[in-house]
Amino acid sequence: MSETQAKRVNRYLIELGLITMKDSPNGKRYGRRDARGRIVEAYGFDLSPLAARYQEFVQLAEEGRAEREAMGRLRRRATIARKGIVQILETARDYDLRGEEWPTLEREARTIVQELRRTDRLDDMEARVVSLEQRQQDARSRLEMLLKDVRKAPLQPEYAPHQYTYKPNPYPDQDTVITPTTSSEAPDSPVSSSGPPEALKRPEKGNVHGIRPDELVKLAPRLKPYLRRPNPTWSEIIDAADWLRHDLDVSKPLWGDACLAMGRDLAAVALAIVSTKDPEHFRTTPGGYFHGMVQKAKADELHLERTVWAMRRATQPNARPRTGRGGGRHQDDRLDAD
Repeated sequence: MSETQAKRVNRYLIELGLITMKDSPNGKRYGRRDARGRIVEAYGFDLSPLAARYQEFVQLAEEGRAEREAMGRLRRRATIARKGIVQILETARDYDLRGEEWPTLEREARTIVQELRRTDRLDDMEARVVSLEQRQQDARSRLEMLLKDVRKAPLQPEYAPHQYTYKPNPYPDQDTVITPTTSSEAPDSPVSSSGPPEALKRPEKGNVHGIRPDELVKLAPRLKPYLRRPNPTWSEIIDAADWLRHDLDVSKPLWGDACLAMGRDLAAVALAIVSTKDPEHFRTTPGGYFHGMVQKAKADELHLERTVWAMRRATQPNARPRTGRGGGRHQDDRLDAD
């Protein structure tokens, strides 16, 4: 800041009454203290108005901080709604759904997003975010109603029926999460990487490889914004994963490839696992990491059960660490997909 700018700011502060000026008769600015260090005489800038209004400034700062946090939450909601509308429009194009409603939705959403970028008032931003979310909900309901009437074959592989087209695993139970067969068995028994795991329990109804939908949501909370209820079905989990892939930069062809290689349910589990990783975990991008998982699935080398067990233990810090032969920590709990 130049000397001229400093003078301009000082004059503005004086006009606002935040500081005052007290010059000596000879125009000099100085101060004197007594033997105890107290100021007994002073000329120059008087900052006492700032001290008198200190609590007011503290309150204003808290209000400003709360407003910034609220605007941050609104921006996140707007991002979710915007990406949801993008996916709805992509799906409408994939199924060749005609009508002016889709171009209109795209124009209105783009206008609202541009207005949000110029908005600096909380009430205006909230009104626009609510408007954007309402358009997303209406468009999704309209899309679901139209898709019920679609009878032709899907255009993209991600909408294909659930089929396993990859090479069968000689140990099909190896990709199943280990569950103790008796209550006395420790849930963190080691998993062998050289052959089929022992003492496997058949998954209960509603489970996919031993994991329930609600448990997956707890382990991967980024699925929650795309779910309508706390106890979803696997079908709803798959739909939520399809929405979540936009946040992870997973392309539609890659998602379709994953559904064909693993099946829709396991593809959803794999994508949920990717969503729990810290950004610094990836060598390239979350999409590149997910691509590595798909390639491992095609080569029968993807073992999601190990990662699921590691995530479960991470939520139970007091659980006993698993040990392998020789007492060392088991090394098969990592997902080397990147």
